[in-house]
Amino acid sequence: MIDLHCHLLPGVDDGSRSVEQSVRVLETMREGGVTAVCLTPHLSIGQLSQGIPAAHDAAFDALSARAPDAVKLLRGVELMLDRPVTSELLEHPGIRIGSSRCVLVEFTRQVAVPAITNALGQIAQLGLIPLLAHPERYAGCSPRAVHQWRAAGGVMQVDATTLLTSRGRGQRARELLAHGLADVIAADNHGDDRMIGTAYRYLCEQNGELQADLLAHRNPAAILAEGELEPVPPLAIKLPLLDRLKLLLGDEE
Repeated sequence: MIDLHCHLLPGVDDGSRSVEQSVRVLETMREGGVTAVCLTPHLSIGQLSQGIPAAHDAAFDALSARAPDAVKLLRGVELMLDRPVTSELLEHPGIRIGSSRCVLVEFTRQVAVPAITNALGQIAQLGLIPLLAHPERYAGCSPRAVHQWRAAGGVMQVDATTLLTSRGRGQRARELLAHGLADVIAADNHGDDRMIGTAYRYLCEQNGELQADLLAHRNPAAILAEGELEPVPPLAIKLPLLDRLKLLLGDEE
Protein backbone atom coordinates (compact mmCIF):
# COMPACT_ATOMS: atom_id res chain seq x y z
CA MET A 1 0.00 0.00 0.00
CA ILE A 2 1.00 3.61 -0.62
CA ASP A 3 -0.20 6.36 1.72
CA LEU A 4 -0.14 9.82 0.13
CA HIS A 5 -1.37 11.88 3.08
CA CYS A 6 0.03 11.96 6.61
CA HIS A 7 1.37 14.36 9.22
CA LEU A 8 4.42 12.42 10.36
CA LEU A 9 7.03 15.09 9.67
CA PRO A 10 7.86 15.60 13.33
CA GLY A 11 7.27 18.82 15.19
CA VAL A 12 6.14 21.04 12.30
CA ASP A 13 2.33 21.05 12.55
CA ASP A 14 -0.53 19.43 14.49
CA GLY A 15 0.72 15.92 13.72
CA SER A 16 3.55 13.88 15.22
CA ARG A 17 5.53 15.74 17.86
CA SER A 18 8.80 13.83 17.71
CA VAL A 19 10.98 11.59 15.57
CA GLU A 20 10.36 8.77 18.03
CA GLN A 21 6.59 9.08 17.64
CA SER A 22 6.85 9.12 13.84
CA VAL A 23 9.13 6.09 13.79
CA ARG A 24 6.66 4.12 15.93
CA VAL A 25 3.85 4.91 13.51
CA LEU A 26 5.97 4.08 10.48
CA GLU A 27 6.88 0.72 12.01
CA THR A 28 3.19 -0.02 12.49
CA MET A 29 2.52 1.02 8.89
CA ARG A 30 5.31 -1.24 7.68
CA GLU A 31 3.88 -4.18 9.60
CA GLY A 32 0.51 -3.45 8.00
CA GLY A 33 1.87 -3.59 4.46
CA VAL A 34 2.62 0.06 3.67
CA THR A 35 5.67 0.44 1.42
CA ALA A 36 5.67 4.22 0.79
CA VAL A 37 4.42 7.25 2.70
CA CYS A 38 4.20 10.85 1.59
CA LEU A 39 4.81 13.33 4.38
CA THR A 40 2.34 16.19 3.88
CA PRO A 41 2.61 18.85 6.60
CA HIS A 42 0.14 21.73 6.58
CA LEU A 43 1.07 24.77 4.52
CA SER A 44 -1.03 27.57 3.08
CA ILE A 45 -0.84 29.55 -0.13
CA GLY A 46 -0.27 32.59 2.03
CA GLN A 47 3.00 31.06 3.24
CA LEU A 48 4.30 30.04 -0.18
CA SER A 49 6.13 33.28 -0.88
CA GLN A 50 8.64 32.20 1.79
CA GLY A 51 9.10 28.76 0.25
CA ILE A 52 9.18 25.44 2.08
CA PRO A 53 10.14 26.16 5.71
CA ALA A 54 13.68 25.20 6.68
CA ALA A 55 12.19 23.38 9.67
CA HIS A 56 10.56 20.93 7.25
CA ASP A 57 13.91 20.08 5.69
CA ALA A 58 15.54 19.57 9.07
CA ALA A 59 12.67 17.38 10.29
CA PHE A 60 12.82 15.27 7.13
CA ASP A 61 16.54 14.68 7.53
CA ALA A 62 16.09 13.69 11.18
CA LEU A 63 13.25 11.28 10.40
CA SER A 64 14.96 9.77 7.34
CA ALA A 65 17.94 8.82 9.48
CA ARG A 66 15.79 6.62 11.72
CA ALA A 67 12.82 5.55 9.62
CA PRO A 68 12.42 1.85 8.70
CA ASP A 69 14.19 1.07 5.44
CA ALA A 70 11.19 -0.84 4.11
CA VAL A 71 9.03 2.30 4.02
CA LYS A 72 9.98 4.84 1.37
CA LEU A 73 9.54 8.43 2.54
CA LEU A 74 8.25 10.95 0.02
CA ARG A 75 7.60 14.63 0.47
CA GLY A 76 4.84 17.11 -0.30
CA VAL A 77 2.46 19.32 1.65
CA GLU A 78 -1.22 19.59 2.39
CA LEU A 79 -1.87 23.01 0.87
CA MET A 80 -4.62 25.13 2.38
CA LEU A 81 -6.18 27.20 -0.37
CA ASP A 82 -6.71 30.28 1.77
CA ARG A 83 -6.05 32.68 -1.11
CA PRO A 84 -6.83 32.70 -4.84
CA VAL A 85 -4.81 30.25 -6.90
CA THR A 86 -2.11 31.84 -9.08
CA SER A 87 0.82 30.67 -11.17
CA GLU A 88 2.93 31.01 -8.00
CA LEU A 89 2.18 27.33 -7.41
CA LEU A 90 4.47 26.50 -10.33
CA GLU A 91 7.39 28.21 -8.58
CA HIS A 92 7.42 25.75 -5.65
CA PRO A 93 7.90 22.14 -6.82
CA GLY A 94 8.42 21.11 -3.18
CA ILE A 95 4.69 21.31 -2.56
CA ARG A 96 3.99 18.46 -4.98
CA ILE A 97 3.37 14.87 -3.98
CA GLY A 98 6.59 12.91 -4.42
CA SER A 99 7.86 15.32 -7.12
CA SER A 100 4.87 14.51 -9.34
CA ARG A 101 2.47 17.07 -10.85
CA CYS A 102 -0.02 16.31 -8.08
CA VAL A 103 -0.70 18.76 -5.25
CA LEU A 104 -2.65 17.73 -2.15
CA VAL A 105 -5.08 20.56 -1.33
CA GLU A 106 -7.68 21.36 1.28
CA PHE A 107 -10.20 24.09 2.13
CA THR A 108 -11.89 25.41 5.23
CA ARG A 109 -14.73 23.14 6.30
CA GLN A 110 -17.63 25.43 5.31
CA VAL A 111 -16.32 26.28 1.84
CA ALA A 112 -18.98 26.52 -0.88
CA VAL A 113 -19.13 23.94 -3.67
CA PRO A 114 -18.53 26.49 -6.49
CA ALA A 115 -15.41 27.80 -4.72
CA ILE A 116 -13.92 24.30 -4.65
CA THR A 117 -14.83 23.75 -8.30
CA ASN A 118 -13.21 27.01 -9.36
CA ALA A 119 -10.00 26.47 -7.38
CA LEU A 120 -9.53 22.91 -8.62
CA GLY A 121 -10.07 24.09 -12.17
CA GLN A 122 -7.50 26.87 -11.76
CA ILE A 123 -4.90 24.41 -10.49
CA ALA A 124 -5.61 22.04 -13.38
CA GLN A 125 -5.20 24.92 -15.86
CA LEU A 126 -1.68 25.38 -14.52
CA GLY A 127 -0.86 21.83 -15.61
CA LEU A 128 -1.00 20.44 -12.07
CA ILE A 129 -3.29 17.77 -10.67
CA PRO A 130 -5.25 18.84 -7.58
CA LEU A 131 -5.72 15.94 -5.16
CA LEU A 132 -8.55 17.03 -2.87
CA ALA A 133 -7.94 15.84 0.68
CA HIS A 134 -10.93 14.36 2.52
CA PRO A 135 -13.78 15.78 0.38
CA GLU A 136 -16.20 14.13 2.80
CA ARG A 137 -15.33 16.76 5.39
CA TYR A 138 -17.03 19.52 3.46
CA ALA A 139 -20.69 20.13 4.19
CA GLY A 140 -21.47 20.58 0.49
CA CYS A 141 -19.92 17.25 -0.49
CA SER A 142 -22.37 15.13 -2.46
CA PRO A 143 -22.12 12.91 -5.54
CA ARG A 144 -23.39 15.81 -7.64
CA ALA A 145 -20.76 18.18 -6.24
CA VAL A 146 -17.96 15.64 -6.63
CA HIS A 147 -18.91 15.09 -10.26
CA GLN A 148 -18.28 18.83 -10.71
CA TRP A 149 -14.98 18.69 -8.84
CA ARG A 150 -13.76 15.79 -10.91
CA ALA A 151 -14.86 17.47 -14.14
CA ALA A 152 -12.76 20.48 -13.11
CA GLY A 153 -9.71 18.21 -12.91
CA GLY A 154 -9.79 17.16 -9.28
CA VAL A 155 -8.83 13.76 -7.87
CA MET A 156 -10.60 12.64 -4.71
CA GLN A 157 -8.69 11.36 -1.64
CA VAL A 158 -11.03 9.90 0.98
CA ASP A 159 -9.74 9.44 4.51
CA ALA A 160 -9.44 5.70 5.02
CA THR A 161 -10.74 5.29 8.55
CA THR A 162 -13.64 7.68 7.91
CA LEU A 163 -15.21 4.96 5.79
CA LEU A 164 -15.77 2.96 8.97
CA THR A 165 -17.40 5.71 11.04
CA SER A 166 -21.12 6.20 11.48
CA ARG A 167 -21.02 9.97 11.59
CA GLY A 168 -21.97 12.45 8.88
CA ARG A 169 -18.61 12.54 7.13
CA GLY A 170 -18.55 8.74 7.23
CA GLN A 171 -21.88 8.67 5.41
CA ARG A 172 -20.55 11.06 2.79
CA ALA A 173 -17.36 9.02 2.33
CA ARG A 174 -19.32 5.81 1.83
CA GLU A 175 -21.65 7.56 -0.60
CA LEU A 176 -18.69 8.57 -2.74
CA LEU A 177 -17.44 4.99 -2.76
CA ALA A 178 -20.91 3.72 -3.60
CA HIS A 179 -21.01 6.03 -6.62
CA GLY A 180 -17.49 5.20 -7.79
CA LEU A 181 -16.27 8.74 -7.03
CA ALA A 182 -13.32 7.99 -4.73
CA ASP A 183 -9.92 7.75 -6.41
CA VAL A 184 -7.52 7.03 -3.53
CA ILE A 185 -7.64 6.51 0.22
CA ALA A 186 -5.07 7.72 2.73
CA ALA A 187 -4.79 7.57 6.50
CA ASP A 188 -4.27 11.30 7.23
CA ASN A 189 -2.30 9.99 10.21
CA HIS A 190 -1.32 12.61 12.80
CA GLY A 191 1.00 10.42 14.84
CA ASP A 192 -1.93 8.31 16.00
CA ASP A 193 -3.54 4.98 15.13
CA ARG A 194 -5.24 5.93 11.85
CA MET A 195 -4.02 3.42 9.29
CA ILE A 196 -4.76 2.91 5.62
CA GLY A 197 -4.64 -0.84 6.22
CA THR A 198 -7.72 -0.63 8.45
CA ALA A 199 -9.85 0.45 5.50
CA TYR A 200 -8.06 -1.89 3.10
CA ARG A 201 -8.96 -4.92 5.19
CA TYR A 202 -12.51 -3.71 5.76
CA LEU A 203 -13.11 -3.19 2.05
CA CYS A 204 -11.83 -6.71 1.38
CA GLU A 205 -14.31 -8.02 3.96
CA GLN A 206 -17.03 -6.23 1.97
CA ASN A 207 -16.03 -8.13 -1.20
CA GLY A 208 -14.15 -5.06 -2.34
CA GLU A 209 -10.70 -6.53 -2.98
CA LEU A 210 -10.47 -4.78 -6.36
CA GLN A 211 -11.56 -1.44 -4.91
CA ALA A 212 -9.11 -1.78 -2.02
CA ASP A 213 -6.22 -2.46 -4.39
CA LEU A 214 -7.11 0.47 -6.65
CA LEU A 215 -7.64 2.93 -3.80
CA ALA A 216 -4.65 1.99 -1.68
CA HIS A 217 -2.08 0.82 -4.21
CA ARG A 218 -2.63 1.11 -7.95
CA ASN A 219 -4.02 4.64 -8.11
CA PRO A 220 -1.56 6.11 -5.58
CA ALA A 221 1.25 4.47 -7.57
CA ALA A 222 -0.16 5.96 -10.77
CA ILE A 223 -0.15 9.43 -9.20
CA LEU A 224 3.51 9.11 -8.27
CA ALA A 225 4.38 7.79 -11.74
CA GLU A 226 2.18 10.41 -13.43
CA GLY A 227 0.21 7.65 -15.10
CA GLU A 228 -3.51 7.26 -15.73
CA LEU A 229 -5.75 6.58 -12.74
CA GLU A 230 -8.10 3.64 -13.04
CA PRO A 231 -11.81 4.09 -12.33
CA VAL A 232 -12.82 2.54 -9.03
CA PRO A 233 -16.00 0.47 -9.44
CA PRO A 234 -18.86 1.45 -7.13
CA LEU A 235 -18.97 -0.42 -3.83
CA ALA A 236 -21.76 -0.18 -1.27
CA ILE A 237 -20.43 -0.71 2.25
CA LYS A 238 -22.73 -2.53 4.66
CA LEU A 239 -22.36 -1.13 8.16
CA PRO A 240 -22.90 -3.32 11.23
CA LEU A 241 -26.41 -3.16 12.71
CA LEU A 242 -25.30 -1.04 15.69
CA ASP A 243 -23.83 1.60 13.41
CA ARG A 244 -26.95 1.64 11.24
CA LEU A 245 -29.05 2.22 14.36
CA LYS A 246 -26.81 5.15 15.31
CA LEU A 247 -27.46 6.69 11.92
CA LEU A 248 -31.21 6.27 12.32
CA LEU A 249 -31.04 7.91 15.76
CA GLY A 250 -29.21 10.91 14.34
CA ASP A 251 -25.70 10.21 15.72
CA GLU A 252 -23.82 12.18 13.09
CA GLU A 253 -21.65 15.23 12.50
